[in-house]
Amino acid sequence: MKNILFFLVFTAMIFSCKNDNKLESDIAKINTDVHIERFDLLFGKVTYQSLPDLKRAYPFMFSEKYQDSFWISKISDTLQKHLFNEVEKEFLNISDTQLEIESLFNHLKYNFPEFYPPRVITTTSDVDYRNRVIVTDTIAVIALDTYLGTNHEFYENIPKYIREDLKKDQIVVDLAIAYAEKYIYQAPNKTFLDEMIYFGKQLYFSDVVIPFKTEASRIGYTQEQLDWAIANESYVWRYFVERELLFSTDTKLTGRFITPAPFSKFYLEDIDSESPGRLGQYMGWQIVRAYMERNDDSLKEMLLKSPEEIFNNSKFKPRK
Repeated sequence: MKNILFFLVFTAMIFSCKNDNKLESDIAKINTDVHIERFDLLFGKVTYQSLPDLKRAYPFMFSEKYQDSFWISKISDTLQKHLFNEVEKEFLNISDTQLEIESLFNHLKYNFPEFYPPRVITTTSDVDYRNRVIVTDTIAVIALDTYLGTNHEFYENIPKYIREDLKKDQIVVDLAIAYAEKYIYQAPNKTFLDEMIYFGKQLYFSDVVIPFKTEASRIGYTQEQLDWAIANESYVWRYFVERELLFSTDTKLTGRFITPAPFSKFYLEDIDSESPGRLGQYMGWQIVRAYMERNDDSLKEMLLKSPEEIFNNSKFKPRK
């Protein structure tokens, strides 16, 4: 009996792998062609004579409330020159990032046929790490000075848990999350469960559109942090359920378990010191995954479902 069961499981795994490989092959055939426009390099070398041409090519990159003298003064600043040089050095070759963005756009086009690849433009932002990428229907802007590497000198005064994501590998992850925010429909969040499911939708979206990235990078964890979350999934879920947090409207829960932080706040010293932040997002991710395993929704259909419908039809049970 055990041999038969093993054979069935093994056969199912092989069949699943073949289907996944075929799907990825079909998606790759979409063959989106991405050209990264290096506005950061152009702006770093601009002069009074060339500035008008650059403004005509990229009018949306220049605020009308500033005169030309402001922009010339900006690029002449010693600190700005240092920033431009560091970006140019780190991103001398951007081909790997370009290939990842092309794959992201292929997956978006496959799942959302109405998606039209935008212009991809790189810039600098005075290390505004809270706005690393901005996407609209026609452009995707990436601030390269927020991806210079976890230990870069520019990030010395930024908390370590934030610095962990300020690296080149995270660019396509941040783009995926930015697009998830555009495609997710959900009424304003009222309960802790609403928040969990919203971010669970984001992370499942990343599962689908950037499957070539690791699970840890999709959620912005180190592998050790992800391992902790998996190993303690049952405990975390029991904590949420026993304290009746799921349907709570206490806004403090967002700060404790949803927003970026060095650790999640259980108010238990031994757990808090070991746990990664955003465990509410992680649990929402597992709920949405469970829902998709049990239901035949497309990605687009799932993104429109209410948190209650997703939770009730997920039959979620944590790993033990």
